[in-house]
Amino acid sequence: MGMEKNPRRVAENEAMAIARMLRTSPQKLNLVAALIRGKKVDKALADLTFSKRRIAGEVKKCLQSAIANAENNHGLDVDSLVVAEAWVGKNLVMKRGRPRARGRYGKIMKPFSELTIKVRQVGESA
Repeated sequence: MGMEKNPRRVAENEAMAIARMLRTSPQKLNLVAALIRGKKVDKALADLTFSKRRIAGEVKKCLQSAIANAENNHGLDVDSLVVAEAWVGKNLVMKRGRPRARGRYGKIMKPFSELTIKVRQVGESA
């Protein structure tokens, strides 16, 4: 009489991870996500490790989480994983301000983003 199992949101040979509330604009985050799309995960991790962009560390953590999900939750082979998809979405924007000359007010927008990474097992056993 228990509850039915939720259907998988990804295919049998895929796993995903989502990082929310990343303190950067979606445009800047998408540049880093484009860096890893379609690459094998070990090459993508190396690229993120040596990237000069500040947000690359958070993207690396999300990719490592997707790899761990693939290995531990779905039983996929880590050596044959590729970054199938990596997409960026908008999250909230904190609105701050600063007084300017002649009674005006300068808006300061502080955007947040979210990142979804999907890894797929390719090769002989997929």
